[in-house]
Amino acid sequence: MPAMTSNPPDLRPDLAPRAQFSDKPRAGQPTIGMVSLGCPKALVDSERILTRLRAEGYGISPQYAGADAVIVNTCGFLDSAKAESLEAIGEALHENGKVIVTGCLGADPEYITGVHPKVLAVTGPHQYEQVLDAVHGAVPPSPDPFVDLLPASGVSLTPRHYSYLKISEGCNHACKFCIIPDMRGKLASRPAFAVMREAEKLVENGVKELLVISQDTSAYGLDRKHETERGHRSHITDLARDLGSLGAWVRLHYIYPYPHVRELIPLMADGLVLPYMDIPFQHAHPDTLKRMARPAAAERTLDRIAEWRGICPDITLRSTFIVGYPGETEEEFQTLLDWMDEAQLDRVGCFQYENVEGARSAALPNHVPDEVKQERWERFMEKAQAISEAKLAAKVGQVMDVIVDEIDEDGIATCRTKADAPEIDGNLFIDEGTEGLSVGDIVSVEVDEAGEYDLWGQLKR
Repeated sequence: MPAMTSNPPDLRPDLAPRAQFSDKPRAGQPTIGMVSLGCPKALVDSERILTRLRAEGYGISPQYAGADAVIVNTCGFLDSAKAESLEAIGEALHENGKVIVTGCLGADPEYITGVHPKVLAVTGPHQYEQVLDAVHGAVPPSPDPFVDLLPASGVSLTPRHYSYLKISEGCNHACKFCIIPDMRGKLASRPAFAVMREAEKLVENGVKELLVISQDTSAYGLDRKHETERGHRSHITDLARDLGSLGAWVRLHYIYPYPHVRELIPLMADGLVLPYMDIPFQHAHPDTLKRMARPAAAERTLDRIAEWRGICPDITLRSTFIVGYPGETEEEFQTLLDWMDEAQLDRVGCFQYENVEGARSAALPNHVPDEVKQERWERFMEKAQAISEAKLAAKVGQVMDVIVDEIDEDGIATCRTKADAPEIDGNLFIDEGTEGLSVGDIVSVEVDEAGEYDLWGQLKR
């Protein structure tokens, strides 16, 4: 039987890595498989579910054949993601037969059961207790207290040297193209002390990089009125400062450019937090942003970018954009290209607009033909690629710290600079002199070659 699948790299840029487990189940131990699809936030949910199952004595199997049941953690944001999730559920049913569905697509159980009526249970996102109840019903636990000892680090689906750190769920925005608030609810921040406790354990167990994620990271703590509890304040600036004190790389994802985000930039300039911000701008024309129900202040955003770069010249800015949004004219699209020339963002992703069931944007007039979306996407990516290539070429000759993600059998090391998030951005490759390097090492490298998205370099001894 085949190994369980996760997101194919050509479908989404934020693919969830496949689980890798080295421990073998003991005789008679019930085992569960996990297919984790979607964004890093879903990956964290999968890790928490598996950690709870491990604590109850279940073994974890990366193969359908070795599992007594399979959990499929789904994504339901786009129609293509829904199709992928349904395909994964079907594959699991065919290969195993006992399937429990959770995640964002689980918010609409009838949609799943209408296609796959034989699934054992369907639960929504972050409904951990309901998932465990479903597992108990399908595969009763049989713990051995003398054998089933859960490691302090829990179960991780990412390499040991980096970990996603989810600080909140949900979102208070009402973007017309998005149904995340419907699936995951309003903003619900974790207490800062609980985030710090998890981060401290991760660092104690060898994690070198913490990737802070949520639906709206810069709004963190707003729902808790930025309370202080057990010595930690629930505010993104305070949390970033506290995380920076742990000695690991701290990378911030999904930052909306609120005015108070300026307070994060000095922390980056001082080295407490990586000089990297992932900001979902989505578009630049005010009319398009208005139809999206997004803040329509592209010119002020350019001013903020200039201000951030003035405080921290090394800052890396990454973003994602949507082309072909309903009503987007050629003039509006050209404004986006001109804005890109001004903003000179370091890392950029782009999606062609896609209708999402339940999203208000589907009812907007003047939908853009698919062939026009494709043509605009190609022009946008050509622009983004040229900017990326020029920015990377300027790094040749610089010495920078990199973290080692992988060393292949030929001794070629795949690394990332502080400007690169895993699975999303580019890489830096070292193709000689890597003897003695280990995955997770942070080393100094002199850049000697640049491509469109990646760098090559030599170790500085």
